Parts: sequence; C-alpha cells; structure tokens
Amino acid sequence: MIATRESLRVRAKLFRGLADLSRMSILEILRDGPRNASEVVAQTGLTQPNVSMHLNCLWCCGLVEREVRGRFTYYSIKAKRKVTRLLRAAEDLLEDVYDRIVECSRYEDRSEKP
Repeated sequence: MIATRESLRVRAKLFRGLADLSRMSILEILRDGPRNASEVVAQTGLTQPNVSMHLNCLWCCGLVEREVRGRFTYYSIKAKRKVTRLLRAAEDLLEDVYDRIVECSRYEDRSEKP
C-alpha cells in the first residue's frame, strides 16, 4: 500500500501525540485499567493540572475515553487492544535499537534538559 501524503501527515501527528513522556506515562498506567485523574497523579508523580491537560489531550485525539462515575471521571484507553499492541511493538523494536535511540541526539527530550 502506498501511503498518501495526508495519511502520512496524520500518522506523524499520531506519533507526535505519543512522543511525550507524560502522555506515555499516563498510557502505561491506563494499560492496567481505568483510572481517575487523582489515581494517575498518585502513580505518576505529575501535578494535577499536568495530568488533566494530558488526559484531555489524549481524549481530544481519541486515544482515551472517559466515563463519569459519581464525582469522578475515569479514563481508559480507547481501542485498548490496538494501542497496547502499538506500545508492545515499540517495546519489541527497542530491543533491537535501544542503544542507538539512547545515544541519538536528534530526538532529545527537551523536558529533561536542565
């Protein structure tokens, strides 16, 4: 299948959305099941506003869904099987390229720089 420019653009946008340490941390936690924002804060150590912003981002992009239960909103991965498969594929790929990715200066995580 030959990808169109538009399909490549949207695919790149998906990966840019995943290319954030906070959002990856949240998705890892949600792999174990639905969580509310307070639970995500407790498990990640991120601030409440930061978690809320990233959960909203993931929801707006369609990667998570939310359900109100009483006073709390619970978030879960939408299309969980596919997202989990994508995260596992990344883990599998890292088995082969981990050292090179760690040393790669082109994709530095700006949030971890002093």
